[in-house]
Amino acid sequence: MSLTASPEQTPTGPPESDSGSPARRSARLGDRIFAGAALGAGLLIMVVLAGVFIFLLIQGVPGLSVDPSTYGQGFDNFWSYVAPLLFGTIFISILALIVAVPFALAVALFISHYAPRRLATPVAYVIDLLAAVPSVVYGLWGGRALAQALKPVINWLGDYLNWIPLFKGPASPNGQTALTAALVLGVMILPIITAISREVFAQTPRLNEEAAIGLGATRWEVIRLAVLPYAKSGVIAGIMLGLGRALGETMAVTMVYSSSPKFTLNIIGDTSPQTIAANIANNYSEATPDKQHVLIAAGLVLFAFTFAVNFIARWAIGRGERNLAR
Repeated sequence: MSLTASPEQTPTGPPESDSGSPARRSARLGDRIFAGAALGAGLLIMVVLAGVFIFLLIQGVPGLSVDPSTYGQGFDNFWSYVAPLLFGTIFISILALIVAVPFALAVALFISHYAPRRLATPVAYVIDLLAAVPSVVYGLWGGRALAQALKPVINWLGDYLNWIPLFKGPASPNGQTALTAALVLGVMILPIITAISREVFAQTPRLNEEAAIGLGATRWEVIRLAVLPYAKSGVIAGIMLGLGRALGETMAVTMVYSSSPKFTLNIIGDTSPQTIAANIANNYSEATPDKQHVLIAAGLVLFAFTFAVNFIARWAIGRGERNLAR
């Protein structure tokens, strides 16, 4: 008996691979191009960031040891000069967060979980458009319109709540105070925090919400037990981005109120704490070379502080995500 296969029998095996087809090669080429572009963009950002740091370091280090008279009256070294400016930067930014965060979270929850779609979409568009308004426009609005509208409020705070250090007064007659600047900054960072919070709220797994509803939870209990824990890290990220915007804001703060580099908690008086960015904007154009080095050194301090804040925020976000995954 012959064991040879008949001509009709053909060996079986794996199907021929189409990895060499033009469509597959084009897809692989697109993947490589995209990966290269993403890597190049990331490296470019790192190079620009390193370039800014090197510039600030080279130009700012000489400002640490200039003649004490360069720092101004009452300051005998750089650290005594920059400390009240850093305090003012942090103080005004925290006030802006106190104003913005509750409204931002409330608006984000309203858009994502309460408002009907025909209302939520235009509200979201309007909030997003606030981020496109230039800083100088916010400065003009805050220095002219908002300051005038707040004068009765500032006078009332100075008359009846002057036992609180924040409202010690005497109240500014023109309404251009740190309180006004904090409200303007709060409006400026509101769309950033709202947009990010809205997105993370909307990404909450639907099954988590339906499980809470099935157990008889009210809408607020669903948000408190299912939405907020899931979105905590994203909300923190949005708040940190808003804080970064507030820390570096220049024109709006400069145009809203006149300030001085001093330690004070008074937010309704004429002498309010000054921020680093506003101090640089006010003094750089007419500064001597030594004074310019001092101002650049102050910018280096702001750069380092902002970097540290974002680093701590990233650590907190990562820790929250790990805890949530357990």
